[in-house]
Amino acid sequence: MNVTRGEFDELVSDALDTIPEELMRLLNNVVVLVEDEHPSDPGLLGLYEGIALTERDSTYGGVLPDHITIYREPVLRMCSTHDEVVREVATTVIHEVGHHFGISDQRLHELGWA
Repeated sequence: MNVTRGEFDELVSDALDTIPEELMRLLNNVVVLVEDEHPSDPGLLGLYEGIALTERDSTYGGVLPDHITIYREPVLRMCSTHDEVVREVATTVIHEVGHHFGISDQRLHELGWA
């Protein structure tokens, strides 16, 4: 599947736009990035790195932003149509945002966001 970097960035942005505004307001101290591929796990679609909202306490402050990274190449390798890419990007974005809210992989799978 061939999707340019700019088009892929737009798909990630579009996926973020589907998240309800009341939840987006809670997305605190997080940056969303697009990279081609994880350096040590080329099959990884996305990664949340940070401190989930459910783990933050009164000592949280002055820390660098959490990162949500969506990996372009593995998504493109697993999809054969543009519609599949759109769906997979949306699923991956929601999955990683879910981790920011403290939702486990198991629960995200149960909810259909895996």
